[in-house]
Amino acid sequence: MSAGRNRFIADLQQLVRERHPVSAPTALRETAEFLAERFAGMGLTVSRQAFPALGGSYDNVLATVKGARAALPRLILGAHYDTVAGSPGADDNASALAVLLDVARRLRGHRFQRSVEFIAFCLEEQNLLGSRAYASDLVARRRRIAGAVILECVGYGSEAEGSQTVPPGLPIEVPTKGNFLAVIGNQRSQDFTASVAGSLGTRLRVVPLIVPGNGEAIPDTRRSDHTAFWEQGLPAVMVTDTADFRNPHYHRPSDTIETLNLALLASLADGLADFCLASAHARPSS
Repeated sequence: MSAGRNRFIADLQQLVRERHPVSAPTALRETAEFLAERFAGMGLTVSRQAFPALGGSYDNVLATVKGARAALPRLILGAHYDTVAGSPGADDNASALAVLLDVARRLRGHRFQRSVEFIAFCLEEQNLLGSRAYASDLVARRRRIAGAVILECVGYGSEAEGSQTVPPGLPIEVPTKGNFLAVIGNQRSQDFTASVAGSLGTRLRVVPLIVPGNGEAIPDTRRSDHTAFWEQGLPAVMVTDTADFRNPHYHRPSDTIETLNLALLASLADGLADFCLASAHARPSS
């Protein structure tokens, strides 16, 4: 295994286990603590957003690389940290969390004009409760964002012919091999989507898709935290390996580290780091 791919293993070993509010609440809380500690250890400013849900209180974990110009809309990179019951959630969604941590680590040696905020959302699997709490708070506070890149199942790939399927009604041609990542935005996010897809496309194969409205005509394009931003009129994209349209382990006990394509994670992390550095007008610290 190359050193580039190996950089994800330690975080994945901590993250991959059932993380569910009912069947594994302790693991869910410990995962939030682990993420907060990892971000803090990189020198990022870490905070929590508590929100009421399911008869209790849950936390989104926020970590910020502060920019020099506070008036500039911030860039958001997000991924959820909960799982469904009965699954250790390697692809869904430890793969995305490992990429977030890797990108955050690589940004810490730069000065930014625009702030970059990393967010680990809780309760995505429970009707997007964490991201909906965050996005509604953004609007209530009248805080602007440059856009949100939401990572959802980003670690499973296949070169097998016929390994990729698609939801009904998809308006574009999609490769029949699951060896790409989809970048999905809505019409309001069209320019942001093109920017993200263009940057990632220098590192890996991407398939961009713009859906009308908020994706109501193709419900499968709404299945992650980007939808919470769309519903508030905010620009956002979902980057995904397409989950169960490719991955046979989706939401199953077999969603383990051994099924992940670490080369895919490395290429995505490299592309996201490039995108953040360009979008936040970064330069190396002296």
